[in-house]
Amino acid sequence: MTPPLTTSLAVGQTQPLLIEQTIGSFFDGMVAQRPEHLAVISAHQKQRHTYRELQTLANQLASGLLNLGLATGDRVGIWSHNNAQWLLLQIATAKVGLILVNINPAYRSSELEYALNKVGCKALVTMARFKTSNYLGILRELGPAKLPHLTHTVWIDEAGQGATHDEGEPGMLRFSQLLASGQADDPRVAAIGATLKNTDPINIQFTSGTTGFPKGATLTHRNILNNGFFVGECMKLTPADRLCVPVPLYHCFGMVMGNLGCITHGATVVYPNDGFDALTVLQTVQDERCTALYGVPTMFIAQLDHPRFAEFDLSSLRTGCMAGSPCPIEVMKRVVADMHMTDITIAYGMTETSPVSCQSSIDTPLAKRVSTVGQVQPHLQVKVIDSGTGVTLPVGQSGELCTKGYSVMHGYWDDEAKTREAIDADGWMHTGDLATLDEEGYVNIVGRIKDLVIRGGENVYPREVEEFLYRHPKVQDVQVVGVPDKKYGEELCAWVITKPGQTATEDEIRSFCIGQIAHYKVPRYIRFVEAFPMTITGKIQKFKIREVMKDELKLAEDKTA
Repeated sequence: MTPPLTTSLAVGQTQPLLIEQTIGSFFDGMVAQRPEHLAVISAHQKQRHTYRELQTLANQLASGLLNLGLATGDRVGIWSHNNAQWLLLQIATAKVGLILVNINPAYRSSELEYALNKVGCKALVTMARFKTSNYLGILRELGPAKLPHLTHTVWIDEAGQGATHDEGEPGMLRFSQLLASGQADDPRVAAIGATLKNTDPINIQFTSGTTGFPKGATLTHRNILNNGFFVGECMKLTPADRLCVPVPLYHCFGMVMGNLGCITHGATVVYPNDGFDALTVLQTVQDERCTALYGVPTMFIAQLDHPRFAEFDLSSLRTGCMAGSPCPIEVMKRVVADMHMTDITIAYGMTETSPVSCQSSIDTPLAKRVSTVGQVQPHLQVKVIDSGTGVTLPVGQSGELCTKGYSVMHGYWDDEAKTREAIDADGWMHTGDLATLDEEGYVNIVGRIKDLVIRGGENVYPREVEEFLYRHPKVQDVQVVGVPDKKYGEELCAWVITKPGQTATEDEIRSFCIGQIAHYKVPRYIRFVEAFPMTITGKIQKFKIREVMKDELKLAEDKTA
């Protein structure tokens, strides 16, 4: 029995050993073990591929990418909701050392322009359109002058992707054409694969920055392959499992914990739809007899509260993972009782740690599963420190959570200063989260040092929204805070001071945002004020803004979270 901890430092187990292969090499090994086993089911596309079929298509796509003149280390963007093409591109790029850049489908013109140029994307694979969003239209609007690095745009031409217009998109290629241009037995793919190292960067994911601009967290094969593996280990995944993934692939939750979690266990990944829809998740779990299900708390709530919930047979479910934001205890109890997920786990992490550093397992007592984020993952360390002094605190005391080990990112792309701010000289990633560690090593997240807002699982840094709103010609000053919300956990509220002699309306401010920043960053509440609450030294007191809004809107904190 492990002796109780006295200081807030926990060290993960050293077994099983870390995977020291590249993603492509490991994937090919899994294909050799179970070539005819189903690797992916994309329900909305009516596509099913075995491991062998997925390998053949991925090799063909990798060959097609090389035919475009792309070379190891070049960046290839993916701007799409969930589909089989997303997984194909993830594997294909990894096989030839192209760095996959995840672009949030909620991004609009200014965010897309920044992201593509920040990392110098040479190619972009995109949906043509989705619901009211015209992705090709946004790209045409930006044009080559604003996207100087982008030499190839590939659009996913498939029923359901809204791609029904003419053949001739100038300078753009259909995904089917790109795939057809490659050879499944192209010797270059294996030859390049043999030169890759598992410590090579392979993925860039943008995280909202406190400076107002997203930072490109750069992850390696070793980072994400191992993290997917150990997340799956906590759920005891086997090839018999079918994991339903309604969470977006552009987040680590989908592409690492979902796709790589399955690939590392020879399991089957199941996409119920391109974007989240509670009804199709329930239908897919029933139809495909899924054994595991992922989601942020708001997704599970939407399914449990769906008027047709009782119609579906979810008895095949066993395990899964809830992450993204704190989970209310009552929701966890309902998921266990009503969705048959007796082995559900809770995970905590951040993009910069690939993402998971702490997770409960199927053996964790339910009381601990609903009140903590579990224990440190294998081959990792976590500690709770006094953020002022850096001293590791005694067990039970609240301080900043830091994590160290294989999962810590390669760094922020082209931003050494920000990387050094986040990762100290000893290799500890400073999360900015306030946490406690108990004697058994269970971690509880109690707050955030930064003013990060988590809206429905999406991380929003108010500073980024403020920087954008400063561009409005009538805005003199603005402060953005998070306020409690029953549906999304938090919503954004903006306090605006207009320029002298100017007046503005809430709708005017919102209209300025729409189409320029992601919908979840558009403040729900907007108030026009004369001044902000300040300290004597002139520091703005955001917590007072939050308190005023809670009183005005009669909002209550969720004490179960």
